[in-house]
Amino acid sequence: MAKTILVVDDSSSLRALVKMSLSRAGYDVLEAADGRQALAQLDQAAKVHLVVSDVNMPAMDGITFLQEVKKHPRHRFTPVIMLTTEDSGTRMAQAKAAGAKAWLLKPFKPPMLLDAVSRVLPN
Repeated sequence: MAKTILVVDDSSSLRALVKMSLSRAGYDVLEAADGRQALAQLDQAAKVHLVVSDVNMPAMDGITFLQEVKKHPRHRFTPVIMLTTEDSGTRMAQAKAAGAKAWLLKPFKPPMLLDAVSRVLPN
């Protein structure tokens, strides 16, 4: 059975690119445009194995979203990869403290994303 990955980004074109890369690698992909939508997706989905999230988004940014995910007993151990244009050491430290497993910079190359996913997502 394919593992499910939730992609959270306010850019629909970036979500489409990430979804295409992950789908081709055999993953099922859910999408959300911001942290609030992503929390709703997590509540509705049977099981999400991994989240790939942007940092800078409207409604709820990625770090706040990550903090909310880690508060929820059902999702506390769901790994999260941050995929962002943000290269601030402070923001990286905040994400790590909140529980992010990896930090990837945009623009990304699909093999780089898939490598990070394979390292973070247990088989």
